[in-house]
Amino acid sequence: MTRRWTPDSWQACEARQLPDYDDKAALAAVTQQLSTQPPLVFAGEARELKRSLGEAGAGRAFLLQAGDCAETFVNFHPDAIRDTFRVILQMAAVLTYASKLPIVKMGRMAGQFAKPRSAPSETHGDVTLPAWRGDSINDIAFTAEARHADPARMLRAHSQSAATLNHLRAMSSGGYANLREVQSWTHAFMNQSPWADRYRALADRIGDALDFMEACGIDPRTQPSLQTVRFFTGHEALLLPYEQAMARADPATGEYFGTSAHFLWVGDRTRFEGSAHIEFLRGIANPIGIKCGPSLAPDTLVALLDTLNPKREAGRITLITRMGSDLIGRHLPPLIAAVAREGHEVTWCSDPMHANVVRTASGLKTRPFDRILTEVKDYFAIHRAEGSFPGGVHVEMTGLDVTECTGGAVAITADGLSDRYHTHCDPRLNAAQSLELAFLVGEMLGQDMRSRASEAA
Repeated sequence: MTRRWTPDSWQACEARQLPDYDDKAALAAVTQQLSTQPPLVFAGEARELKRSLGEAGAGRAFLLQAGDCAETFVNFHPDAIRDTFRVILQMAAVLTYASKLPIVKMGRMAGQFAKPRSAPSETHGDVTLPAWRGDSINDIAFTAEARHADPARMLRAHSQSAATLNHLRAMSSGGYANLREVQSWTHAFMNQSPWADRYRALADRIGDALDFMEACGIDPRTQPSLQTVRFFTGHEALLLPYEQAMARADPATGEYFGTSAHFLWVGDRTRFEGSAHIEFLRGIANPIGIKCGPSLAPDTLVALLDTLNPKREAGRITLITRMGSDLIGRHLPPLIAAVAREGHEVTWCSDPMHANVVRTASGLKTRPFDRILTEVKDYFAIHRAEGSFPGGVHVEMTGLDVTECTGGAVAITADGLSDRYHTHCDPRLNAAQSLELAFLVGEMLGQDMRSRASEAA
């Protein structure tokens, strides 16, 4: 793509997975209004995240990206934001303790309102309507009016994102994330999981370490790194009219940033050659992700990297692999080899959720915990064999006590899925399963770090 980039140059490319707005004047009015709104994130924050992701790519940090499959308007509540945030804090504490690495914390929050679909429509009985594409586009209710693509919904998504970010920033810096509160982050309903006892023991050890520091004359209350956390947000840059409206030039450098989130990614369905989504992302200075499924050929990946990161800047590209537990062994090694051969600096991240969806006999979608864990184990083993660093994990989860993914220590069965199956889109790990996964990933990451340190010595 050699054309001059502008925030709207994507409009000359092939755009898939976008809604067909029948009222172009209304769309123009909404995007014009959005373009005058303050940015949701700032250039300096995105640069800081890029530096941190560069550290993860080099094996000096680890990325934890977690949050909802799809945010919705109806489930918007400060308690839901808090509950997801506190589980991410728990997961990060477990990973930090196990690996002795800084954990880059990123939420699939404050902007994950648009979803790609496998089909443009769905049929119930003899009625066929457009597919639900996320609350920033249309409504999930199965009526013609609800499924109509309404550009005004982007304004509500922006407003909800701003409120969510405000709440996240308050919790990140206002005392809630204080390490002294590590015990209070546990949900009462998680006591049914054996991993809750292990977490409490870890929290006690952290408390003892803080007491020891204080006894040595180091007051944890004066250490900002123990009082606050840096928390970033990311979502798929799918709805390009919205992303274009939120693109802003940094006054200090003239670089454009997508200010709807710190981190934006392109999905497996929209990363093709000539893609409008690739064209948009190549021109913004944010760190960006590429979802890498089993259909991605090594040469295609290298071409994408050449387009999106021609300067080979560390931290710019995170490759989020979503192969499936049965295919990762075949498809991930050639990608790693191609990236290494071409000398691209990337951060590798495992998404063990998206390619491990199955349907039960009742028709509900689920993600078996054992398949999720198998893909993560293979991800670590493959990177170990290839000499690359497994720089992060990307999971869909919630702080709620849902029953959407089978298995785990709480042993959710296929028959029990309907008890609390609340997702609008894909099944999510609940809080107990998320904590369990963090401990298991922490064990693998800790072992990997010890092995690397031993070899280096």
